[in-house]
Formats: sequence, C-alpha cells, structure tokens
Amino acid sequence: MNDASVRPFATPPSFTPPSGSSASSFASGGLASSSHAADAVDAADPSTLVRLAEALERSLSCSREIIDLVVTTFAAGGHLLLEDVPGVGKTTLARAMGQAIGGESHRIQFTPDLLPSDLTGVSIYSQDTHDFEFHPGPLFANIVIADEINRANPKTQSAMLEAMSEGQISVDGITHALPDPYFVIATQNPIELEGTYPLPEAQLDRFMSCTSFGYPSAEAESAMLTSADWSRPLDRVRQICTGDETTAIRAAVRKVALAKPVADYVVSLIRSTRSHDGIRYGASPRASLHLAAMGRARAFINGRDYVLPDDVQSLAVPVLAHRLVLEDAGYGSSSLDRARGLIADIVASTPVPRA
Repeated sequence: MNDASVRPFATPPSFTPPSGSSASSFASGGLASSSHAADAVDAADPSTLVRLAEALERSLSCSREIIDLVVTTFAAGGHLLLEDVPGVGKTTLARAMGQAIGGESHRIQFTPDLLPSDLTGVSIYSQDTHDFEFHPGPLFANIVIADEINRANPKTQSAMLEAMSEGQISVDGITHALPDPYFVIATQNPIELEGTYPLPEAQLDRFMSCTSFGYPSAEAESAMLTSADWSRPLDRVRQICTGDETTAIRAAVRKVALAKPVADYVVSLIRSTRSHDGIRYGASPRASLHLAAMGRARAFINGRDYVLPDDVQSLAVPVLAHRLVLEDAGYGSSSLDRARGLIADIVASTPVPRA
C-alpha cells in the first residue's frame, strides 16, 4: 500500500475555513510571528523544492505523490523509511537526491554480520604521524541509503540512532560531525522475514515518515522499457541547489508559523492514538514534533508562512502509522497497512479546528 493520497505540493483542496474565519487566521502563533516567518520564506525559495521534485521525477518511475513526500521529509530535516520490494528504485532515489543537491550519496547493504564500525568508521594508527587517524565510514555522506536495515543485528542498527537524531557519531570517545544536509533513507523488505531483526520502536520513532514506492503503473513501466536511456536514469538529473541553499530552506521551514488551534489539532490526533482500542502503544511526543515539522514543510512548499489543518491531515498517515504498536501486533506490511487504516480513521473522526 502506498500513500497515494498525500499531495504535499498540491494547492490544499479539502480545507474550507469555518464560517466567520479565514485561512489567514491560522497565520499567527508558532515558533515565529507571521512577519518573521514571511521574512524567512522570502529568504529561501520554495520553488527550489518543486524543481527538486521534478528532477527526481525524471529519474524515477514511482508516483509524483511519493516523490513529494520524500522532498517534504527532506525539507523538514527528517529521515525516511521505505518498506518496499527490491528493484523499484530506492538506490536510484538516493543517488538522484545527492546529485540534485550537489552532495555525496552512499549506499549501505545491511547484513547480519555487519558491525557498527563498518558504518561509523575506525581509527587506524599511522606510522607517519605516530597517531591514530580517523577513517570515516559510509555514514559520512549527505544522502545515505540503508538498504534492508532490518537484516542487521540490533547492535548495528543502534549505531544509526545517534547519526539520525544528533547529526554526529562518536568513535573512540571522539565526536565527529556528519555532513549538512544529512538525510537517511532506510529500506526494509516486507516479503522476506527469515533472518531479519524487526526495528525497535525507538528506532522507528526516529524516522519522520514512512511510505512505499509500490510498483510503477503499466504506462510508466512500458515507457521505461522503450526509453533509450533507461539504464542511465541519473543522466537526466542536474544539480538544483547547494548545501547552503538547503540549510537556508530548512531554517525557513522551522520558522513557519503554527497557530495554537493547529497545534492543538496535532496533539488531539496524537492523543487519539494513545486511547484507541486497537492500539497498544500510541504515538510519542516526538511524533507530535515530526507531524508539526512536516506540516511546516508542506506549508512552505506551497508558499505559505503558516500551517493549515489540511497540511496536518494530508501527512498524518505517513508520519504516524509506522510508530504504532497494535493490539494484534504482527510484523510486516500487513501490520503497517492496518496502522495506516487506523490513522486514517482517527483523522476522519477528529474535529478540525475553527480558526
């Protein structure tokens, strides 16, 4: 199941302000006043992210909705979990992202015998300097794809936690900063369960969003076969922005206003997951922060300096579903599909705030 209903770049179609209010009523409050947020939006160009999505669309066969979610997660400063079968373009996505932002991309194939030092790097004694020199591992890149992360043992999986949450890693007691921007795309195969280690809740909670590419449409797959450059999809990707521009965009996203009614709406959705009969463990406070961050990113991309309830509604499923532990908890795509259905029901039954 993919999140085809998510359209972060589309003009919000479903939100109609209640009688006596207007969408602009949501422009006050949040991390910054509306005027400050507007200054931040003016300093960074939202169209850069639209062009980034278009560049990815030229190299991938997945739907535009999925690409929009990837770019929104990137703009919000989060990390993405893809639950998908092999061969649908996950590695191509990471390399295309790195190429489009002028950064470096690394792919890590997770296996049961992978060690934490294989990810972080090691300190090796140098005969020339008579000192230990740090040799960075594959985590040191702007875009990192952690392929089949659920095949690694828990100790190696935990090595990802500091990198994802802190933007740094520690080796031999020394802290090393990771490149900025930093974006992790982790994948897990929902079909092959033998020899896998389910990701613990603490690690799942660090992924800002989760989705699936799904198979391309018949038309897209046919076009891929007849294309002269199907084997070189990255040839169609050019650099869209620099690291400094990405940093400015993320700073602008953080300053988009989140009015108290919308913040209360986010909290209502989160708290509903904690009291639902079908959910054993609901979403954490970190999930609230992530949903608000994604809402800000969607608003920024649409040229607004304030978040609408529609932003929150559109992103609730990919931001929240993978964090839930259900009462009849299982492992695999069926459990995630049920969680997505529950979140959709919660969104449908939670009152939308009046401005």
